[in-house]
Amino acid sequence: MRRFGVEMGQDQTKQQIEKGLRLYQSNHTDKALHIWFKVLEKTSDPGGKFRVLGCLITAHSEMGKYKDMLKYALTQIDTAREMEDPDYLTEGYLNLARSNEKLCDFQKTISYCKTCLNMQGTTTSLLLNGQVCLSMGNAFLGMSVFQKALENYEKGLRYAHNNDDKMLECRVCCSLGNFYTQLKDYEKALFFPCKAAELVNDYGKGWSLKYRAMSQYHMAVAYRKLGRLPDAMDCCEESMKIALQHGDRPLQSLCLLCFADIHRSRNDVEKAFPRYESSMCIMTETGNRLGQVHVYLGVAKCWLIQKELDKALDTVQRAQELAEGLGNKLCILKAHCLNEGIFRSKEQQTLLREQVVKFHECVEEMELYCGMCGESIGEKNHQLQALPCSHVFHLKCLQSNGTRGCPNCRRSSVKPGYV
Repeated sequence: MRRFGVEMGQDQTKQQIEKGLRLYQSNHTDKALHIWFKVLEKTSDPGGKFRVLGCLITAHSEMGKYKDMLKYALTQIDTAREMEDPDYLTEGYLNLARSNEKLCDFQKTISYCKTCLNMQGTTTSLLLNGQVCLSMGNAFLGMSVFQKALENYEKGLRYAHNNDDKMLECRVCCSLGNFYTQLKDYEKALFFPCKAAELVNDYGKGWSLKYRAMSQYHMAVAYRKLGRLPDAMDCCEESMKIALQHGDRPLQSLCLLCFADIHRSRNDVEKAFPRYESSMCIMTETGNRLGQVHVYLGVAKCWLIQKELDKALDTVQRAQELAEGLGNKLCILKAHCLNEGIFRSKEQQTLLREQVVKFHECVEEMELYCGMCGESIGEKNHQLQALPCSHVFHLKCLQSNGTRGCPNCRRSSVKPGYV
């Protein structure tokens, strides 16, 4: 009889979780959360508790409540440990990785991802490996470790293709768009989110609209970089419309940043400033520190347009401090580059030379140069090509020189202990 009572508990838990999911999918988030909190309070079934925590993690992620997301992920991993089931543990560690990724704690993200990949689970947890690689790629990109980021994205794509997982493929394509935006190959930066948008159109009937919004946002960023500002504005408006309908605060903040950048590209500083400010408010609330760095850099460029050198310098300083705290080397490099321009205008030669040295140290540290021609990568729009080892070169250099293996890998093998 007692056993039957537990079964009832499990069935009821399952029914309530499903009811919450239906409400959540039809945009009744508060009602869904109410049901899931009740289940969490009353269920005696550890499997049910684990699943309902998974729902709460997803919901809080999409609302941009990343600290709450982390709190539920920590409770979920404790539940998984009690159950001693490797599949549950893998999923729990993945959610911990994702929570830390959202909070820009990239070292922890990588550490949890590695734990996931070392779990000896069943085929169920193997299906999560693609998502683990995506999260790890995003964390490496967050720290400007480009080769490892690309390596993980490529692995994520292979998992997506092998498991016919179109949603994962869509997410990896958006991340690859971001990757190539940072390295300034704007054709690829546009190609990948366009591919994501195609996947949404072809397979996404039953998907959440966030996939469409995400691909449109990444297209908007690439269009702006290519100078196609009306196209950028159209894509960003579509993304923002969906983000507002769904209460997706993180995406709203990214769209506001993109709108501000578009206005800045038109030299319309008066329209750019308030959008940067709104974006910063949401990013501060959600904890997107890397986004905040990009806002500060955009604001600094607006001050430069207005020839307000001291205000620009102060804003770059804030960006640099935040970027150093996160370990994002590319943003540190951008700060040195902006400082260089400011000190040149102020004719402060000693400070200028200091920034030039720091700039070149950053380039060297990130290996941001083509191993064939020696010119820097990511300084201007160039078509790039990665070799199977994930080292990136100018496409024109590979085409004109051909390749007998990777020059970067050859150099690394000559220098033992060089990472």
